[in-house]
Amino acid sequence: MSHHYDIALSILKKLYEKGYTAFFAGGWVRDYLMDHPSDDIDIVTDASVKEMQKFFPKTIPVGVNFGVVIVVEKGHQFEVATFRKDQGYKDGRRPIGIDKATPKEDAERRDFTINGMFYDPLDEKLYDYVGGQEDIKKGVIRAIGNPHERFLEDRLRMIRAVRYASRFHFLIDNETLKAILDHADSLFPAVAIERVWNEFSKMSTFSNFNRAISTLHRLNLLPVIFPNLKGVSIEEIEKRVENFLHFPEETPLIAKILELFPNTSLREKEILASYLKLSNKNLNFIRYYQRAKEILTSEKEREKYEWANLYADPLYPITLKIIASHFPIEERQTFLQKHHMQYDHLEQAIVRIQNKTPLITSEDLRKVGIENGPKMGELLKIGERIAINEGLEDSREILKRLGFTQN
Repeated sequence: MSHHYDIALSILKKLYEKGYTAFFAGGWVRDYLMDHPSDDIDIVTDASVKEMQKFFPKTIPVGVNFGVVIVVEKGHQFEVATFRKDQGYKDGRRPIGIDKATPKEDAERRDFTINGMFYDPLDEKLYDYVGGQEDIKKGVIRAIGNPHERFLEDRLRMIRAVRYASRFHFLIDNETLKAILDHADSLFPAVAIERVWNEFSKMSTFSNFNRAISTLHRLNLLPVIFPNLKGVSIEEIEKRVENFLHFPEETPLIAKILELFPNTSLREKEILASYLKLSNKNLNFIRYYQRAKEILTSEKEREKYEWANLYADPLYPITLKIIASHFPIEERQTFLQKHHMQYDHLEQAIVRIQNKTPLITSEDLRKVGIENGPKMGELLKIGERIAINEGLEDSREILKRLGFTQN
């Protein structure tokens, strides 16, 4: 077991010494039973937040009203929560308040049976009040108790059910499935789009992300998240996502999501990014990817200057691989080779663009009487363009081409 585990154990021991009960909970227990060792250890206890703040020198209050603190020990953080039962929820997400509860009551308010177990590592004893162990054996994702209630408490759980099913290659239990179909169109506004994107990010790390997307479509969640996909057949969605299997491992999630929207304009993709509240980094990728696709897949003759600028972008290597993965296998190699050769040929120009060190400098232009200003910027650009397109290496040569003669 890891160093992290040992520290978690010491927190438990301390709570026991003070006369309280404490267990490992949730995801760690599930992963332990499935032989996936994990460092994500959550702890539950019958001690209150106030008591925990007394016992541990460093705590971060995160959800004091919900009985949750983060205990920091030796630089490691652990979420420690008081056993609780919820008094009901407002706005489909946040509990109104909490009451102290038994471990069994605490388990019964959790999301899925496989996540609802506790483990006492000191006694090596499993506490399973919800049949989670059985469901791991069967390979089933089942909501605890009444699935309708579980999803109304937090509607994001509908997407989570799909994430766990795809992660572990489990099936979603029938009652749970029916409840998702019943509540799919009430996902918004209860759930913030950022939380949905976060679920996608986690899902996209599994090899069967394409299957996860198809499942979301079958359960009517995908058209709720992306209204443009309403009325698109499941066969069509499956066709759009089958390319994920050929994508390089480091493909950004947004590139995969864009596969769902073939033939959309850049403007439509930017609208999508703003709807998903994506970062500028993602927006830059969308813009570069669109441009690269146009340039790399068209037959149009282009000048070397344009190629060099495309190749100089840090997003170029991954984008080239993503675009190549859309070609039939026999054409892929030819496509990649063509661009590797062209890249090598333009390497000096590419390095200059990346380092922002053009052949002629503002210094050169001041010598021939050009003052700082828009005209200067324009001439620097034209100079570099001439240099790259004609393969010139000498700044005097370029000045001559710009119409300046030096004494």
